[in-house]
Amino acid sequence: MATSRVLVVNNGTLSLPQLRKRFEDLGSETDVVSAASVPARLDPKYQAIALSGTKVRAFDGDYYKPLIDLVMGAKVPVFGICGGMQIIAVANGGELKEGTQRVGGYEVQVDKEEPIFSYVKPTVTVFHRHTLYLQAAPAGFRAIGRSEHAPVEFLRSDDGRIFGAQAHLEFRSDGMEILRGFAETYQ
Repeated sequence: MATSRVLVVNNGTLSLPQLRKRFEDLGSETDVVSAASVPARLDPKYQAIALSGTKVRAFDGDYYKPLIDLVMGAKVPVFGICGGMQIIAVANGGELKEGTQRVGGYEVQVDKEEPIFSYVKPTVTVFHRHTLYLQAAPAGFRAIGRSEHAPVEFLRSDDGRIFGAQAHLEFRSDGMEILRGFAETYQ
C-alpha cells in the first residue's frame, strides 16, 4: 500500500516540527509550504491538507485568499489547527472575539458520533495557546466540540471534508488520538 502524503501549510506556528511528527507517526509523509506560497491547485500526490496555527490574525482575507481557495477547492480532507481553523471560519463568515488567554490543557466535550473522535472519550483534554474564540460555526459548518470557554472548540463542514480544532492537537495524547481519527479519513 502506498504511503499517504499530507501537505502541511505553515501559518507561522511555533510547533511545526511537532505537527509534522504527529502525522508522520500516523504513517503519513509530510511536505511543508508557507501560507504565502500555497499552490493554486493541490498536487494529486496529497491525500490531505493540514493548516497549522498562526501568529498572524485570521482576519486578513487578502493574505489568506490563496490558502482559502486551495482549501475550499480541494477534494481531500482538511484539518485546520487553532489559527488554521480560525482562518477557515473567518473566510466563511465566522466571527472571532477576544477572550481569556488560555495556555495549557483544558477539557472539551466532543460529539462522539463524529469519526475523528473514534479513539477518544466524550471529554478530552487538549492543549490551548490562544486568546481568540470562534463565536459560532459559520454557514456550511457545525460545531462538533465545545467547552465552558468556547462554543466552538471543534468544527466540521457540512460535507464532512473540512475539520478544525481550536486546540493544538500536536500536543497531548488526546490530540494525537483525534489526529488518528482524522488520518482514517484519507488513508
